[in-house]
Amino acid sequence: MTGAFVAVRTVILYFIILVAMRLMGKRQMVQLQPYELVTAIMIAELAVLPIGNVNMPLTHAIYPIALLGVLEFLISTISLKSEKVRTWIAGRPTIIIENGHIRENVLRALRYNLDELMGQLRNSGYSDVNDIEFAVLETSGEISVIPRSQSRPVTPKDLNIPTEYEGLTVPLILDGVIKYENLELCGLSYSWLAVKIKENGLQDVKDIFYAGINTKGQLHIQPKEARK
Repeated sequence: MTGAFVAVRTVILYFIILVAMRLMGKRQMVQLQPYELVTAIMIAELAVLPIGNVNMPLTHAIYPIALLGVLEFLISTISLKSEKVRTWIAGRPTIIIENGHIRENVLRALRYNLDELMGQLRNSGYSDVNDIEFAVLETSGEISVIPRSQSRPVTPKDLNIPTEYEGLTVPLILDGVIKYENLELCGLSYSWLAVKIKENGLQDVKDIFYAGINTKGQLHIQPKEARK
């Protein structure tokens, strides 16, 4: 009985936390602002209490979680409208490299060490500080790197090479399931898709792992791999 009771409480809290986290928006954990990270940690801690203690009423966790969700929503809304509040809560982006020069005093004030800095730069594809015009420590903790013009990858624009519009590839089949809304969006029909599938030597939609069409009308089909 106790096991089933704990399981039910766990499922209920799972969906409550899921709703609360969805209200926080589509961010990865590394992109959370400080107040959002605090909210996420507190919600996780509150959820554990009634799961571990079956004698604790479930409402003792639900009410605080709901309150934190509302509080986070209000802070996010106010932050969108007020730069002062946004700055006070999340801080400001900080330039830590300027014209290839590491701003030592800024790093020290931020308590950010060189190992962390060099690791972030390598993740951005730059190992030489001299290649960097500016590096900005964002409020999320990530570093945005703006390389010197001489160190940037060459683009077709730099070579005056005209390019065609690419747009987005629209998925039509995902893991054997047809996305009918995308077919309609592209002005295509199931019969057209069925013909294309047969042209690629396949008989059943369920045999297709992925199929997508680009803006040029080219259809890419990837069959499912044979299971061992």
